[in-house]
Amino acid sequence: MSVGMSASTTRTFSDDDRRAYLALSGASGDDREGAKHRVPEALIGGMFSYILGTELPGFGTNYLKQRMEYRQPAFYGEALTATVTITRLREDKNLVNLETVCRNAAGDMLVTGEALVLAKDVAPR
Repeated sequence: MSVGMSASTTRTFSDDDRRAYLALSGASGDDREGAKHRVPEALIGGMFSYILGTELPGFGTNYLKQRMEYRQPAFYGEALTATVTITRLREDKNLVNLETVCRNAAGDMLVTGEALVLAKDVAPR
């Protein structure tokens, strides 16, 4: 791993995803105006979690801290790309700081933030 390395995933959430999320969370997302069309923040956060646990840093990564600022809503049916980028490595403690960003297909910034994770192998490659 090295500062500047990044990984991304792109996903388009569907109405089936909305129904599954509502069923799993027990949320009643249809109560608010526009909620039927907006992707819940937890699903966007899940995209970051997916990247951290499968790609960068990868298997065995443990979340310690996550901060996300939602700048504008994401909508069902639009392609969303979540990206994590290493901003700092602390080899002595196996800690990795990462910038987290989510954009829509038009390139609009939807979410910005940062994560701190404990990783198995933070030695520079």
